[in-house]
Amino acid sequence: MDEFKFYVPITVRYSDLDAQWHVNHTRFLTYMEQARLGYLQRLGLFDGKSFLDLRAIIADVHVSYLAPITLGQQVRVGTRTSKIGSKSIKFEYILEDAESLQPLAKGEVTSVAYNFRKQESVPIPQEWREKIAEFEGRSY
Repeated sequence: MDEFKFYVPITVRYSDLDAQWHVNHTRFLTYMEQARLGYLQRLGLFDGKSFLDLRAIIADVHVSYLAPITLGQQVRVGTRTSKIGSKSIKFEYILEDAESLQPLAKGEVTSVAYNFRKQESVPIPQEWREKIAEFEGRSY
């Protein structure tokens, strides 16, 4: 599974920088989150109106930092689903320079299906499985 079918552009803001004048490591997670929400909205799985209806909570995060990101650099974040379990989904990310496509970071996030009103994990909705499988062009 080498292809990312969904990307979001990132505008690096001055406030994203740290004392070394590159994007602080915490912002990489923010960029991944922005891409994940865009992915879920693109697939019609989240309308962006109420986070109580998001139906997913983050359980695990991994980021490999490959190159610094600097102010003014154009970045894009690719997002895809690599695995769907009974109650969890693993999302993969690639952060790239938008012009050269140089990899800047790679990431993985495990998200658990969650009912925020009842404060409990739930099975992955069948609708999610179907829409993700259709978009990604593979079965899970």
